[in-house]
Parts: sequence; C-alpha cells; structure tokens
Amino acid sequence: MTTTRRGRTVRAPHAGAKKTGLRIIPLGGLGEIGKNITVIEYGQDIIVIDCGLKFPEEEMLGIDFVIPDVQYLIDNKERIRGLFLTHGHEDHIGAIPLVLPRIDVPIYGSPLSMALVENKMLDARSMYKPTYNSVQAGQVVQAGCFSVGFIRVAHSIPDSFAIYVRTPVGIILHSGDFKLDMTPISGDETDLAALAELGREGVTLLLSDSTNSERPGFTPSESVVGRTFEEIFRHHKDRRIVIAAFASNLYRAAQVFATAARFNRKVVLVGRSMISYAELAKKLGYIDIPDDLVITSADADRLSPNRTVVLTTGSQGEPFSGLVLMSKGEHKQIRLGDKDLVVISATPIPGNEKLVSNTVNRLFACGCEVIYDRGSAIHASGHASREEQKIIFSLVKPKYFAPVHGECRHLVRHAQLAREMGVPAKNIFVMQNGDVLEFDNGRVSVGAKVNSGAILVDGVMLGEFEGSLLRERKELSESGIIAISLALNDEFRLLAEPQIDSRGSIYGLDREHMRPDVELAVERALESVRSGAVESASLQSEIRRRIRDALGRNFRAYPGIIPLISFIGAARGDEHFPDQAKKRGRPRGSRGAKNTRNLGKTKADQGRGSAD
Repeated sequence: MTTTRRGRTVRAPHAGAKKTGLRIIPLGGLGEIGKNITVIEYGQDIIVIDCGLKFPEEEMLGIDFVIPDVQYLIDNKERIRGLFLTHGHEDHIGAIPLVLPRIDVPIYGSPLSMALVENKMLDARSMYKPTYNSVQAGQVVQAGCFSVGFIRVAHSIPDSFAIYVRTPVGIILHSGDFKLDMTPISGDETDLAALAELGREGVTLLLSDSTNSERPGFTPSESVVGRTFEEIFRHHKDRRIVIAAFASNLYRAAQVFATAARFNRKVVLVGRSMISYAELAKKLGYIDIPDDLVITSADADRLSPNRTVVLTTGSQGEPFSGLVLMSKGEHKQIRLGDKDLVVISATPIPGNEKLVSNTVNRLFACGCEVIYDRGSAIHASGHASREEQKIIFSLVKPKYFAPVHGECRHLVRHAQLAREMGVPAKNIFVMQNGDVLEFDNGRVSVGAKVNSGAILVDGVMLGEFEGSLLRERKELSESGIIAISLALNDEFRLLAEPQIDSRGSIYGLDREHMRPDVELAVERALESVRSGAVESASLQSEIRRRIRDALGRNFRAYPGIIPLISFIGAARGDEHFPDQAKKRGRPRGSRGAKNTRNLGKTKADQGRGSAD
C-alpha cells in the first residue's frame, strides 16, 4: 500500500514541549467530506476522536483512498490516552488499520464499531493487535485528566454516539454524525434528555456535524424509505429488483430484508463488503435475517427473476463495485436487462457525482428502469438538517462553537446558524485542518498550526514519498511514455540499433516517420559526450533534451522519455552514472520510499461508508 503526502505540512511542536491550557486540533474532516479526526489535548494528556478515510477525487489517478496525516500524533504518541469512536462508518474508522499500529493506544467504541474495526484489521492482514474496549451509551471512561462519556444518537448505522469530554476547562461536546429521527427503525433515537442535561450543566464548546447545514427543515426518518420500498415492490411484481446502497447502512439493509420477506422474494447479496456487513450485523443481533431469505446467485438462477431482490454495493459509482460491474456487463453472475428495476438508494457524496451519473447512464443503456432521484424518497440522510441543528443549540446552549464534518460552505452555513441561535460571533470558530483552538487562562483563540494534510494510499505497500506521485501519473496519462534502450561500448558508441517503444504516446501512431528524428537525436547526444561538451553523467538528461527538441517540431505535448542504457564489454557503467548506481533497483516513482511493509489487499468491490 503506497502512500504519498498531500496538502500542507507545518512543523509540529517538539514532542516533549510542555503545553498549557486546553487545545482542540482537527487533523481532518474540515473543508472536506470524510477523513474525520479530532485531537483534544490538555497538559500531558491527549485523546483522539475518530480516525477516518476519504475516497479519492477524480484527479487522484489510481488512488484507493485518502487518510489524514497523523505525524503530530506519532510525535506525541506517549501522551495519547485513547482513541474514541463515534460510529462505524468508513469516514470515521477507515484509517485505523494504517494509523493505530503507529500510535499504539487503546480504542473505545460501541460493540458494532469494535467489530467493524476488528474486521478491517483482519482485511489489512496487520500483525498489530489493538486493545479493544466496547462501551455503551451512558458509560464514562477515564482517560488521563479527561472523563469521556457516550450519548446515543440516531444515524444511518446502529450504535452511534455523541461524545462529551469533561476537561479541566469545561465540557466539550462532539456530536458525531447524527439526526433527530423520531421514528427510527430500531429504537436508536437521539437521547435529547442527556443532551439537555449537559446543557443545564454548561457546555463550554460544541463541535457539531455540519454535513446538512444547507438543507432546510428536518431530515426525513429512515422509516420513510421503508414505505417507499413497499410501494416499489407492490408496483413492480413482474420485475427483478436491484437495490444499491451503502454496505454500512444497516438500517437500509434491514428494510430490504423485511420488505423482501413480506413479498415472498429471496435476497441475493452482491459485493464483498455488503456480504461482510450483513453477516456481522446478523451475528451481533442488529438485523434479523431468516436463514432461508438470503440465497446465492447460483440459487437465484433457478428462480423466476421476479422472485428475487439483489442488494448490492455501488451506490457511489465505485469502479469495482457490484452495480458498476453489472452496468458494464462485466459481472460474472448477474446480467441486467429490460426486465430489471434498479433503485439507487443513496445520494452522491460530493466528488462522486460524475461516477454516479455515468453508472445511471449505463444502466439505462442496458434497458433497465432506474429510480435514482432524491424526490422519490428512496433515501434518507443520516445527518441533521437546519431545524434539527437549531434544536441541538437550544438544548446544549454552548458558550463556544466550532462546526466540523463538512466542506467549507457547510461549515460557514453552520456558523451562520449558530449566530442566529444566539452564539456570539466572537465565540464561533470556523477552522481548517491543522488549526489549534486554544483555551488558556480565560482566553480563547486559534493559535499556531500543527502537521496536517493527507496521505494518498495506493496498492499493497505503505511508505512515505517525497516526490509528486500524482503529478507524474497525470503527465503520463496526458502524454504517455517513450522508452529508448541503448547498447553502448566504452566509447559511447552504439553497438546496435536503438530499441524504441512507446505507451500512450502519439509517437506510437507515427513511429516509422518519427524514428529517424529520434535516432538522430540520440546520436547527437552521444557525440556531445564523446566531444566533452556534455559530461558522461548527464547523458540521460542530454538524450531526453534532444529527443524532446525533435518531437517538439511535430507534437504539442512531450511524452515522458526514459533512456535505458547498457554498457557492453565494459564494467564502467557505474563510473559514468554514479547516481544511478546508488538507485539501482529502485523504480521511477518510488524515490524517497521508506518504512515499507505489506498491509494486504485493497482495491476490490468497496461498500463505502456513508457521508450521508
């Protein structure tokens, strides 16, 4: 799993430096959807709330996901008393397999969150064994000078918490992801009484979910989606129904199972994460799934299509997900056609709109009927809208407020709402990742920044790169690459005709016409070395320069040019290229790699944790 740092990096305070007062440090989740992680620090004690990932943006070529830069935590790991989880979505727990082994602290969360983290550690094939601590709503954990309590909240996954922290300066309340669902599926309603009790005691700082701060009114109840499923099943009795949802939205899955059973349909689960979540939820008792309700794709082939329901990943257009493979006709078991109804029971996470749109278009091209519009009541967000956020302000009555979990516009809208609810403008802080909100001797201000940013994860190795991996990939994707293999003697003369190959370059379409120009450029570069005009150590650079000049007469964009030089009949290659000798065996793009280790499989069908 390779990684590269992205974003700003600011020198962290010395790990042993003495700190005074209370410090709140968001290392992720501000100005973005996902990658949520918040640090609370007082004196020599630190606790961390959540440790999530973010899914790659369109220009992040080949990147699997993005995790927060936690160098500040690594530098101060001996002071960390615990990692506390609000709930089990990927944007709150997804980075744990990569981060927790590097800070080695106990982890606290609901039984479901603990089980999901344990599964992620197994998937990552990590040898590290975390110290798991399952907690319940109402429980309090002592962590250094902090008392950490858990309050039940409604969200799109069971066992979601708001977390409050009693500090020497006052109470900090972190809402987690929440909404005020008055008719929840399983009785997991938000504990308004507990929030009101904290408000009466006095909340110094509220950190609250801003995802839906632009939406007026109230977020619909999850039970509304169940009624919509009933209507869909009733009006499409002659079709196979395919429902795409977040694998982690267990309430949504529970309603699919219940509706399928009422209409005498069997359920086919598609997607590794969908199967994994369903099995785990059944094992822990969060979902009641009759033993004969779920069947395999092979069993479904023996039934009439209108007797089955397919519950799949792919609601965000993930390239290797079940729905996307079906839309491309590449799924091994399921082929879609005009007898299928596809329901996309989710809204796109910001940045995924194009992927979802492409998937919908392909589904229509397959002949399917597709329901994907938000107005169809096929999805209910797990986040509070503006009226619900107002209720939280009324109950909690915070002295200070900092919006979290959202893009910049969400944070600003939430801050405006706080002013409407009576929080003084001077007590509201719209921060960025890495900012430090300091409470010191009665003064509250945003102080110096700490290390922040992002680490891009790709493949099956973990390392830190100093080069710009994405820039190189972008250049290769736009202009391609030309590789030129040269066999030279000790006098820098060609012993054979140059071997030229190209990938993704327009040169490959006009190779015979351009080959004489490229060969002439190579010969002139060799002559420059033989004459002493260019040092032998600079031969590769000279070849690249000469070839670019030659190609520039015909093409607007230069491809990447890689000279591969072998000296035949002499043992002086390393004398001519001493820098290359040091790098021998290190492929282009991996310069600066260090601390690499195998972390196992990634990059397959992903039922992504919901930001909605």
